[in-house]
Amino acid sequence: MPEVIFPGPEGRLEGRYHPQKDRDAPIAIVLHPHPQFGGTMNHKVCYNLHYAFYNMGFTVLRFNFRGVGRSQGEYDQGVGELSDAASALDYLQSMNQNSKHCWVAGFSFGAWIGMQLLMRRPEITGFISVSPPANMYDFSFLAPCPSSGLIINGSADRVAPPADTASLVGKLHEQKGITITHEVVEGAGHFFEDPHMDTLISTTTDYVKRRLTETTR
Repeated sequence: MPEVIFPGPEGRLEGRYHPQKDRDAPIAIVLHPHPQFGGTMNHKVCYNLHYAFYNMGFTVLRFNFRGVGRSQGEYDQGVGELSDAASALDYLQSMNQNSKHCWVAGFSFGAWIGMQLLMRRPEITGFISVSPPANMYDFSFLAPCPSSGLIINGSADRVAPPADTASLVGKLHEQKGITITHEVVEGAGHFFEDPHMDTLISTTTDYVKRRLTETTR
């Protein structure tokens, strides 16, 4: 697992980059949970998402937001973190210029950042939002949501209550031209503790594999 350091808006950003041999491989970035609550790129959900994408043939990058691990800078309320994510995507694209598919996967705070990145980068063809904190952050910027994706949460999530996620999904369902798939993992909490991690990863894998065979966004 090569460690990489790449330029961000506030200095160096630390990441883990996992390329495929195939130069046309699809690409994905993975965004971690809240930096002020112990979120790092090595969080179990991010680590497992990273390998799920890699095992499906993606070239994958996960990284630490500013002020986390060896990444320079300090926490910036999500504004700077969105710029960090854009820089990470730039870096990934610069190394993989033949890629036809570009995905973003985010967990919790990272899901919120990922959905914002979606709005800024029309080349993103799909997204995975795990436990999006719809109770804490405003997701109304998704109007219209530019690409189809999977929103997945646990029925026993006490951090981001399922009712708020269902409300977010309901709003997105009203939009034309995209399909939002919503999966609720019965009994799972916010962090998909065992045995629910396997369900999270298998659901994500099934969804992404299906999307890669389709031609629509």
